[in-house]
Amino acid sequence: MPSQQYMGERRIVALRRLDEAQLERLRQVAVVDAFDDLTDDNRGAFMASLSRAHGLVGGKLELDEAMLEQAPLLEAVSTISVGYDHLPLAAMNERGILLCNTPDVLTETTADTAFALIMATQRRLVELSVMVREGRWQAHIDRPHFGTDVYGKTLGIVGAGRIGAAIARRGALGFNMPILYTANSPKPELETELGAQYCDLEELLGRADIVCLVVPWNADTHHLIDAEALARMQPHAALINVARGKVVDEPALIDALERGVIRAAGLDVFTEEPVSAYSPLVTMDNVVVLPHIGSATHETRDAMAQRAVDNIIGALAGDGPVSAVNESQWRRCHRSIEGSTEDNA
Repeated sequence: MPSQQYMGERRIVALRRLDEAQLERLRQVAVVDAFDDLTDDNRGAFMASLSRAHGLVGGKLELDEAMLEQAPLLEAVSTISVGYDHLPLAAMNERGILLCNTPDVLTETTADTAFALIMATQRRLVELSVMVREGRWQAHIDRPHFGTDVYGKTLGIVGAGRIGAAIARRGALGFNMPILYTANSPKPELETELGAQYCDLEELLGRADIVCLVVPWNADTHHLIDAEALARMQPHAALINVARGKVVDEPALIDALERGVIRAAGLDVFTEEPVSAYSPLVTMDNVVVLPHIGSATHETRDAMAQRAVDNIIGALAGDGPVSAVNESQWRRCHRSIEGSTEDNA
């Protein structure tokens, strides 16, 4: 945990998801302007605070290049998330602004969510629960309502990072599932631990009974799963997405589900969020939809907020952040501060 030395008149803007104890910890080391939310009514006040701020911390941060132009003192941004595709990283790098995120903290929780979607899609849990609630359970369940086994099925992991590996462990160790995976490079430790097999995306799609997406969204992964990719999947296969909505071509997915190209999908993320109530994905019996709850537990969200607070304090106090996306920017800024101090001694 970073030291609690007071940082003079350094200012931090805090936005969303910090509790009073976390805000108080920030106040012990800096001047803090806290905003519960960002609205049209308080946007002017928020920008006035940001223009004087050295640090920005919070969830659902809204930051673009125009806002950076109005924040000349900003040194570090600490987001309460692992993903940072909503932040202008290239512009931050140009300005020497450190970006921190919260990996590790949400790995197991998100893996739990992914496996819940696997179970729900395979056993048709939501669809059949609704049938009971609506009074349509009138006879013994027969073939039209049968689900599909999970145990022993081949699980394909697209993106074998921390979360992907955690999902693979649940499948291999808990359900005796053979594991296929794609990644930027082979993961020998995963292969030794789980007997996982490294292959390219085309082979994985053709062999897996369940395909789970756990890749970040960027130019390389935009619509990674398109109509062509879906056509490579087996007709009985299910697609699980706990990554980002834009990794999947949604119109192509809808078409594939309607025509039986694949059997089912479990989605925690969408191209536009919240997803429209008019989207066919919301009403399809063979789709399980969740409101982006991958990390949404009390324990995990609290831990993520705490990590973000540790990051911003470490970045501004000089100890270094716990987890940084572009740590070189902190090192550059820190060396500059140290050099300035030595020059003035």
